[in-house]
Amino acid sequence: MTKHTKEEKLKAFGDFLDVLDNLREKCPWDRKQTNESLRPNTIEEVYELCDALVREDNPNICKELGDVLLHVAFYAKIGEEKDEFDIYDVCDKLSKKLIFRHPHIYGDVKADSADTVIQNWEKIKQREKDGNKSVLSGVPDALPALIKANRIQEKARNVGFDWETPEQVWDKVKEEIAEVEAEIKADNKNVRNIDEEFGDLLFSVINAARLYGVDPENALEHTNRKFIKRFNHVEAKVKESGRSFGDVSLEEMDRYWNEAKKLP
Repeated sequence: MTKHTKEEKLKAFGDFLDVLDNLREKCPWDRKQTNESLRPNTIEEVYELCDALVREDNPNICKELGDVLLHVAFYAKIGEEKDEFDIYDVCDKLSKKLIFRHPHIYGDVKADSADTVIQNWEKIKQREKDGNKSVLSGVPDALPALIKANRIQEKARNVGFDWETPEQVWDKVKEEIAEVEAEIKADNKNVRNIDEEFGDLLFSVINAARLYGVDPENALEHTNRKFIKRFNHVEAKVKESGRSFGDVSLEEMDRYWNEAKKLP
């Protein structure tokens, strides 16, 4: 990869902004876009970036970062047209926020570990909010439930509300498993209660993953991809036999599955 100077990077960014200005002025599609119309595409672009990140596909990571950057700059352009803010304000506010939230770099606060840095962030963010909002108010409502649960637990941990040792969480996980089993075996079979108990179990498993330094979203996505790869092998074997799934026994499918587990 060619190493670029700061001047070259700034020129490339400036050229990109010029292209965006030109498109916004002359392209019918770009001209009609609004914050609302761009939002679904933004969500899609972020997911495509995340997909490339999971696969460690560097060429596509580069491409998808460009797509996400386009959306950031596009929203800033719309803000500029409304006389609200522009890309300068976006960058300036971000720089000031990063400096303010890193007093161990730009001030005299000491932080020797990543955990200490995160704890300091929470204290600083509370000061930014003048203490008017709750600890969990910064967790977006629209986050997917698994990621949201992890963020809630991290926020609680950063103010000291957490297990003293990771090992303690397993009693909670076992307790939640027992409660799910008990609710399923109950005579009334209350679907709402079963749903709630499964939710508690999932929350406790996410908690366990966090305590052992595992990102549950990434871990689950790796398992999803592993399952897809192995199931595709089973499906291919079924098709090779000239049959459909309905004609193949579970025992035979298990054999194909075990073959898939041995593949690289």
